[in-house]
Amino acid sequence: MAENITGFRPKPPRASAAPVCGDGCRVPAATTATCAGDRFATTPVAYDAVLLLGFGGPEGQDDVIPFLRNVTAGRGIPDERLEEVAHHYRHFGGVSPINDHNRELKAALDAELAARGLDLPVYWGNRNWMPYVSDALQAAHADGRTRLLAIATSAYSSYSSCRQYREDLADAVEATGLAGLVEIDKVRQFFDHPGFVAPFAEGVAAGLQRLHADGFADDEIEILFSTHSIPNSDADRSGPAERDLGPGGAYVAQHTAVAEAIVARLGTACAWQLVYQSRSGPPQVPWLEPDINDAMQELPAAGRKAVLIVPLGFVSDHMEVLWDLDTEALETAQELGLTAIRTPTPGTHPAYVAGLVDLVAERLAGTAPEDRPHETALGPWYDVCRPGCCENKRLGFQPALAGVAP
Repeated sequence: MAENITGFRPKPPRASAAPVCGDGCRVPAATTATCAGDRFATTPVAYDAVLLLGFGGPEGQDDVIPFLRNVTAGRGIPDERLEEVAHHYRHFGGVSPINDHNRELKAALDAELAARGLDLPVYWGNRNWMPYVSDALQAAHADGRTRLLAIATSAYSSYSSCRQYREDLADAVEATGLAGLVEIDKVRQFFDHPGFVAPFAEGVAAGLQRLHADGFADDEIEILFSTHSIPNSDADRSGPAERDLGPGGAYVAQHTAVAEAIVARLGTACAWQLVYQSRSGPPQVPWLEPDINDAMQELPAAGRKAVLIVPLGFVSDHMEVLWDLDTEALETAQELGLTAIRTPTPGTHPAYVAGLVDLVAERLAGTAPEDRPHETALGPWYDVCRPGCCENKRLGFQPALAGVAP
């Protein structure tokens, strides 16, 4: 039973089915440019609004447990166990910075769109906290906006970072009763778009310059590109089943390719590796490794004296960055006698904001894939998710928009 929190509402239930498609349509609730299910949309579309999709976070101590109930909905986890994992939110007064970051990003996107003369208001909705995706969709429809282009605040392919947002869209359409009244597409995963990569490359360059100025040589520095760990089974199923990307699927391949692109751009001789953080769940379930703290344990013996921590999997400084990197990882570095610097996330970096609007503009224009900017050989990624993309092994395939079923 939910606490009596002022204004609190539980998240909408899962959709019972995807909206019915018309004849020849393979993608529910899609525009004519994507409904046939082709990988890329090359027909111009006159979208009239942008949906900004966030994860959501608590905004006070009383919000923490209801928020965690939303995150873990359907798993039957008792409040006592949720309280055990709530300590990092409690440490920051029960407030996650993620909502304020998305408010800032929304404002920055509004300004960039207006500067380009694009009449596309941005409506922001979350998966796990108010305003929900359904709230954003209802507000857009009430304003007469019915052809919408969604941007998820996650750059990579996996269940939690792509498909689950597509499920949120299906949930929202059913919860609002707007099936047949709105059309929703989604921009491609932007892991290797220049606007996303540039802020990280800039941060790595500045961090290395600081470490060099402090007297550290290249062979004494290790660059740790960090991202959220996920279960191995979800990683292996990330991306389209038709594309063999090896162990870890698209999730590992995309992060690795972006890290390689950054290192190549800077021409650094420093050693680097892809590491993981923020794992949860039962210990008997394999998750991607190595954990960043375990990886650092090995560095002094290899002659490393400094680490540059790059939050490559994150678009803003939300809780996993503030706690798992700025608190736990920096404490581990200190215990090991390693000098550590954590580089910035994109946040509202001008290149990142401009890059997101570039993604909108390419869909407005129906830009051909060969003319779309991308910094790795994996891109540009698909506009329409492929059948079987990013399956969640535990839940199976749930109704989702912006892709071909299942």
